[in-house]
Amino acid sequence: MESLGSSVKKKATERHHKAEVLIAGEQLRLRLHDSKLIKDRRYHLRTYPNCFVAKELTDWLIEHKEAPERETAIRLMQELMAHNIVHHVCDKHSEYKDAKLLYRFRKDDGTFPLDKNVKVFMRGQSLYESLISAEDSIMKVREESSIQYQRTFPGCELIDWLGQNGETSSRKEAVELCRTLLEHGIIQHVTLRHHFFDSNLLYHFRINFRRRRRLTELLGEILRPVQEDPDSPFCLRKLNPETDSTSFLSVQPNKEIKAPLSAVRRSSATSLSGGGPGGYFNSPPGLVECNPKSGGVWFALSIVFPACLHRM
Repeated sequence: MESLGSSVKKKATERHHKAEVLIAGEQLRLRLHDSKLIKDRRYHLRTYPNCFVAKELTDWLIEHKEAPERETAIRLMQELMAHNIVHHVCDKHSEYKDAKLLYRFRKDDGTFPLDKNVKVFMRGQSLYESLISAEDSIMKVREESSIQYQRTFPGCELIDWLGQNGETSSRKEAVELCRTLLEHGIIQHVTLRHHFFDSNLLYHFRINFRRRRRLTELLGEILRPVQEDPDSPFCLRKLNPETDSTSFLSVQPNKEIKAPLSAVRRSSATSLSGGGPGGYFNSPPGLVECNPKSGGVWFALSIVFPACLHRM
């Protein structure tokens, strides 16, 4: 059976970091809307919708313990700019400056680049939410090599599920989708030894889409091998590692982000499906007078995709 090559692991780790930045950025955007830090602002007789003042945001990050000092806050926001999540409202500054300058999340003006990597990420999140919310979910505690893992699924069961739920039209298409998800750091073999196969090998999601991110996580090394955190909801720990006991303790999941009530109230069936004029990425970039939350929660929580994203 094909083992997972180092080049595939390296690319998956890079794409996994990109996904973590997207999630952290969207969680921050929602918090800033909820805190009213993002709003319409006037400058030189012109109104700039849904933007924030850099200096105010730096203060907010420090006040809310997201950064220990201004230098770290600047580095965090520069990371978001480097991933095309945030930009200067007139694109006159390519760097994030701790000054009275206006910046905006690209998600709020429809200019976020929807490339292949983002589409794969969004498809992966959609599948994650569907699988974890199912009554009789295939994501269960299972054992491999005398170690138990939470929320795992055999490859063949995931292929069955994709076909039964209309996600793919054939087993071949389902396998190709799952291999793409693995190569983008969305799912992985529990011991990182194998690529994806339509077999009884165990896999799980590498990303917990619901976990609340600390922004300082973005400053870790991109290519550092991913070690499962002791508090990860995807692992089980032995109660007494020193003994021969085979009992395991299910660790508590990290705090999960919740949708702001205002976002739920303002969302509509049309905007959530992405099918109407209120859906994101359908409006021309120049039309920025939009409800920032009309699309509902995008990266951080469950979403429903436009038809164009359903098949990749």
